[in-house]
Order: sequence, then structure tokens, then C-alpha cells
Amino acid sequence: MLEHGFQISAPTAPAGRPQGAGRAILPAAFVTLAVTLLALAGAVVSPRPAEAVPSFARQTGQPCGVCHTDQPGLTPFGRRFKLGGYTLGGGDYRTTPFSAPEASNKAKGGEKGKDDNGKSDDKEWVPPIAMMTILGYTHTQTPLPPPTSPFSPNDNVAASPVSAFYAGAITDHVGTFAQVTYNGPPPGGFSDPFGHTWTWDNIDLRYADSVKIGGADVIYGITANNSPTVQDVWNTTPAWTFPYATSTIAPVPFARTLIDGAVAAHVIGLGAYTFINDMIYLEGAAYRTLDFQAQNSLGVDPFGAPGLFDGTAPYWRIAFEPHWGNHWLMAGAFGMQANVHPWVDPTFVQQTTATFAQTDKITDTGFDTQYQYHGENYWLTLRGSYINEYQKLNASFFNGLAANPNDSLNTLRLLASLSYGNDNRVVVTGQYFDTWGTSDPILYANLASGFSPNSNGWIAEIAYIPFGMSRSPGWPWFNARVGLQYTAYEKFDGTTIGASSHNTLFLYLWLAM
Repeated sequence: MLEHGFQISAPTAPAGRPQGAGRAILPAAFVTLAVTLLALAGAVVSPRPAEAVPSFARQTGQPCGVCHTDQPGLTPFGRRFKLGGYTLGGGDYRTTPFSAPEASNKAKGGEKGKDDNGKSDDKEWVPPIAMMTILGYTHTQTPLPPPTSPFSPNDNVAASPVSAFYAGAITDHVGTFAQVTYNGPPPGGFSDPFGHTWTWDNIDLRYADSVKIGGADVIYGITANNSPTVQDVWNTTPAWTFPYATSTIAPVPFARTLIDGAVAAHVIGLGAYTFINDMIYLEGAAYRTLDFQAQNSLGVDPFGAPGLFDGTAPYWRIAFEPHWGNHWLMAGAFGMQANVHPWVDPTFVQQTTATFAQTDKITDTGFDTQYQYHGENYWLTLRGSYINEYQKLNASFFNGLAANPNDSLNTLRLLASLSYGNDNRVVVTGQYFDTWGTSDPILYANLASGFSPNSNGWIAEIAYIPFGMSRSPGWPWFNARVGLQYTAYEKFDGTTIGASSHNTLFLYLWLAM
């Protein structure tokens, strides 16, 4: 899902030594492999926030509550399904359109359900296509500042996002989660001519298999995706973190780290991963930005990211998940480093899409943990994540985009959630969030404080999922979720003055079909 918020960049950019946006930034070998894989995933979508889609239920024959404690929050089984490349079968339909030799069910996601791999001639194959929309009502404590068109100053109802998916097995070892999304224009319209309503969203194309090494089960795979952490199987990393549904109208804090959605859908990446003995997870990947024209053609505003990468940005992930009985405990770390050429004119006032010749070196390091307990009729989930970003602003400081040669930014999220009931599931979730960093009167000149990126507050939500473990009317073609969410700010964009005026009530109906 594309996150709301803004990237690390200044709203205006004085003249400097520009670097033409038309330069070649993607080596041919990288493009050939990554784009070909992503194009395969994206092309089948043609016939953006959720990972719980009915096409997975049709493929596996399992109700949504088997994979999800609180869609799209994953259970241990759901994590194995994703690690297995979205290829586990067992439903009333053929898993793939192709016949294939028998493969390890362990690699596909677990032991639950019969894995027919599309070999049953008496089963029909149905393309794993799904749709989703969120119909939401948004009320902010004070009216939105003008201009608000096409919305009212307050109490708005909108169907946003609307997404289409191709999500499921392609072959015996290859599967995908591919999403395209419509979001209406924001209040006041787009800030530059490259804003879009339709965009490619989360793309995760995988190859997965398994092998036994010294008596240990080893799942291994390759992922091609368009957003760092979208491939992750724990809901502690940014791409799939709570809240899963958010208002597309309400104001949000400005500052966020690079890895926290600032380059989502602006990049392509290739990575390899392994999960050893259901306990140790290791992954390494590399990302490059698409050029300006490619981003714009895919429905992404290039100025929505801080700039273009110089070369390759490495991403890494490690997690340790011991489990005993009905208890699962995970402790992990992840990170990314990128050299970024900032945009010369991100507002496009100067009619240029050039970037500066110098680069800012951005290093993100994250630590996360999760505990899950499966009771007789409930799931208890506790999560924590912390990200530190060190910004060596060689380009921004030299060209007057930042007041400091070095800045830092930190984010903290702490969550507790109780999903009660198997069918007719009620989910109560509370989260504390905090963002803080170095004061910078140029970088944060347009914020309410004029200096600081600091924001913190609370999110409380109660949700009702009417069909968790049973077949809904029209199953496996339909499911729903109803939620009431309240966000309260103690500090917003560096100041406590007026912070509560951004408090938001969001009532939504989430329909997947």
C-alpha cells in the first residue's frame, strides 16, 4: 500500500549544478531482469492497501482467518504462504493454469490443505483476480484548510482507494501479489502536473522452493518488487504496518524516513531470501529508481520521492522467530542505504525535471519485534518497531535545501491488538507512534513549527470482520471489514500548539471481492 505523508526534501530548491533527469540510471542487465519480472506481474493485472484478497481464499480453500489475525495482519500460516510464493493450493479450483510436477508443500506455505498444483483435470482454473475498495467517512477536529475542492471542509465520504489485484500462483513455484489502485485527487488537487489518480501499487513477484539441509527445512526464494519491505512477512516493517486502512483526506505529519514508504512504487528491486528451520530469516536485496518518464507512465508522481538514486541501494533483513506451543516471538533488524540526487525543482515552477549532481547519503536502520499468542478463541499480538535515519546531506546542504550538513530522523511504533472470536471476529487495536529528529529551519521551513519534524500521538481502532473462519455469502468471492478509528496527536509537525486540531475520526467499510 502507498503510504500517506511526504518525503525528505525541501519544497523549494535554489539554483545549483543540475544533473539532467534524462541520464541513464538503470543498467541494462538490472532492467532486463527486474522489469521483465515486474512486467509479468503487472501485465496480468490489466484484464493500490490490502493483502487479504478473495483470490487467495479461492486458491487455498481456506477462510481468511487462517492466514490473517486481522487482515492484512498475518498469522504464522499466512507468513509461510507468502514465503512460499503465494502458490499453496487446496481449494475448489486448479491452483495454476499449467500442469506441473509435484513440489514441496512446505515451500508453498504450510501443511494445511491439499496442494493439487493444478494437476486435477476435473478442476476449473479461475484467474486469481480480485478487487477491493474502502468506503470511508472522515471527520477532522477542525475543518481542512482551503482549498478543499473537490471535498467539503469537513465530514467527507469517499470511496478511496479502489484496487484491482492479480494475486496467486502463476506456476508451481512462481506466484505474485500485484495491485493497481485508484485514489481520487487530494483536497485542493495535485501540487504539480504529474499527480495521478491511477497508479501501479504493491507488486511482489516470487519464485520459491524448499530443500532439506542437515535435517533442517529450508525455504528459499527470489522476490522482484517495487517497494522496500513490501515483501516482508511480519507486520512490523513499514509497508504492512498498522493502521491498515487510513483516510486519504485527513492531514498527516510531513516527515518520514526513506524506508517508510518515501520511495514506494518509485523503485524496482531484486532480492533473495531464505527461511531456515521455521526460525531464521535472511534477505538481501538491491533497489534502483525508475527514471522520471517511467515513474510518470506508471501513474507515480516522481516528485513524490526525494529524488533519484545514484546506483544501487542495498536492503537487508534478518529475523529470528522461535516458537513453542501457541507462542511465536520474533526479533529482527532491517535497513537500507541510498545515495539520492535531490530534485532541483520538486514544485516544477522552473519547468525542470533535473536533479542535482551531488547526492545525499541516507542510511536507515530498523529494529523490530513481535509476539503472538493463539488462544482458544482469540489472537493476542504485541509489536514494536524503531527506525533511525542518518542523513548526510552533501547535496541538500551545498545547494541550500538544508541548514545542517547532517540530520537524523527517528520513528517509533508500539502496538497491542486483540482479535477475539474465530468467526464474527472483533479486533481492538491501540498504537502509540512517535517521530522525532534534528531541527532544520530550511528543510522543515513550511511546517507549523518552522524547525522540527517531531510528531507523536495515538491511534485506537475497533474493527468487525463478520466472516473470519466461515464461508461468507458468496465465499470465496467476497469478504468485508467494518472499522472505527480515531487518531489523536500530542504534537504535529514540531509543535503542540494546534496539534489536536488534526485529530481524525475515520469510519470505514472495507469490501474485498
